[in-house]
Amino acid sequence: MQTEQFLSDYEISADAGRLDVTIIHKFLAEDSYWSRGIPRSTVERAIENSLCFGVYHRAAQVGFARVVTDRSTFALLADVFILEAHRGKGLSKQLMRRVVEHEDLQGLRRFLLLTSDAHGLYSQFGFKEIGSPARFMEVLRPDVYRSA
Repeated sequence: MQTEQFLSDYEISADAGRLDVTIIHKFLAEDSYWSRGIPRSTVERAIENSLCFGVYHRAAQVGFARVVTDRSTFALLADVFILEAHRGKGLSKQLMRRVVEHEDLQGLRRFLLLTSDAHGLYSQFGFKEIGSPARFMEVLRPDVYRSA
């Protein structure tokens, strides 16, 4: 797996063996708006079945991005975050650059993502609003991770 170092103490790696599932799960379950309450087992399964990128400060994981993909025609970017203490340093831009330049994500017909608040970031990497929203359909269960 390729690792890229920048800002002297930071690096990005697509090596799944380096991922800190505890940090990833804590952020997704407690701090994200999109997966609050997600079970750790669900996060583990999602990581196992995705192309994942970690952002590291020295040895500690401080950021993450996950891509669900067939590595040929389609990809969906998900679970992108930088821990708050490390924001404002351009890490999300470096992470996105690494994602869109990854060798397994070249030549895709469609690369999707969903965001409520980061349109400015993603538009810098070619993402635009859906051109034909009427063609897309979904099954949405926003409360799937909430306890009864």
